[in-house]
Formats: sequence, C-alpha cells, structure tokens
Amino acid sequence: MPEPLTLFARITPKSEHLAAARHAVLDILSVTRAEPGCRVFTLHDDPGGGGCLYLYEVWDDEAALEAHHAQPYTQAVFDHYRLWLSEPVAITRLRQIGEVSACSS
Repeated sequence: MPEPLTLFARITPKSEHLAAARHAVLDILSVTRAEPGCRVFTLHDDPGGGGCLYLYEVWDDEAALEAHHAQPYTQAVFDHYRLWLSEPVAITRLRQIGEVSACSS
C-alpha cells in the first residue's frame, strides 16, 4: 500500500484579506473532509498574530489531492487567492519517518 500524501501549506494573505481568507478555508473544511481520499484537513493560524494561515493535509494519494483541487469550492478559494495573497502559497510535501503512534495525555 502506498504511503499517504502529506502536505503543509503556508498561506500568506494581505493583512486586509486575512479574515476573508480564513473564512474561505473554514467554509470548505467539512466538504473537503468528506471527500474520498481525505484523511486530514486542518487549518491553523499563528497565535502570535503573524498573519499567516497553515493547512495540514493528508491524502490517500496524488489522485485524491488532484480531485480536491478540481472541486468547484476549492477552485473558488484559489480564485480569491489571486487577489488576497501577498505571496504564492508555500507547499511543503512531507514524508513520515518512524511509526505512527498517538501520544498519551
């Protein structure tokens, strides 16, 4: 079985578009999580007020990610990004090393 595709994306909106960018991604969280092949799709921000948003995503494979990017709601967010962002989204592809394990509380 191929290993899942894991991504970390840094989204840097212009300050005047931060709230709109945050809401746009929040609005697609539930539909994205319901997509076939989506294992994790979580939005984070910088508690220090740095103005960036961060997406942590895990997909079954490249095909699932491509299908997500083709969705009309994802395309609508990408269309807004052209105006809202101060720089292109920085995407880092990650590969897990070691075993998967949940931490104890």
